[in-house]
Amino acid sequence: MNQWWQWGADGEGGRGGFAVIGVGRFGSSVCAELVRAGADVLAIDSSQRAIDELRQLDPSIECRVVDCTDEEALRAAGVLDLETVVVAMSDPIEASITATLICKDAKGTRVKTVIARATSDLHMKMLQRVGADRVVFPSKMMGQRLGLELVRPNLLEQLRLDDRSCIEEIKVPGSFVGHSLRDLNLRKHYNVNVLAAGPVGHLDVNPPASHVLAQGELLVVMGSEEALRSLPGS
Repeated sequence: MNQWWQWGADGEGGRGGFAVIGVGRFGSSVCAELVRAGADVLAIDSSQRAIDELRQLDPSIECRVVDCTDEEALRAAGVLDLETVVVAMSDPIEASITATLICKDAKGTRVKTVIARATSDLHMKMLQRVGADRVVFPSKMMGQRLGLELVRPNLLEQLRLDDRSCIEEIKVPGSFVGHSLRDLNLRKHYNVNVLAAGPVGHLDVNPPASHVLAQGELLVVMGSEEALRSLPGS
């Protein structure tokens, strides 16, 4: 069995990979988007049926039947060795709160970020109280969007033109800072077109090739989804 989430005893874990706890409609959509982007995913659910259904959708996802309220079970599954955990289940509320607390406060946890799903304002407040770094409200589309954000942190907005092409607003990747659009030649090297560039609130539409990208600036680019994913840091 693939055990990519385990790094041994040298303390070098927690560097990557995602755990998704709860693989209902929302959790499954997060998993699907993460896998689609090439990320390593460990899917956890207390229901064998839910795990079986996820495996039918995508056999490549590493899945385990685990009680998410059991600290030692989560530890043994490798969840606490991963950098980012999405607590995607909402019912029962106590389970999502307990899972969030374990991931953030368990002894030796290497989890840096917990993103938890809430069903009400009160649920959101309780998740925040136990340490959730971000709380989201459910929908299938939000699950897809969250999965995309996790693997592409530079992505700010996406407008899908069709099944293949998109327009995206991204933060300028660090490797682009200090270089002109002419030097970068994104059309040649990445097969994407630059529609606009500049600081937040002052984008220059159809910027000149001489425009030098600065730290904190934005790029609006258009191309195939595959080409856009190839941009560094995006």
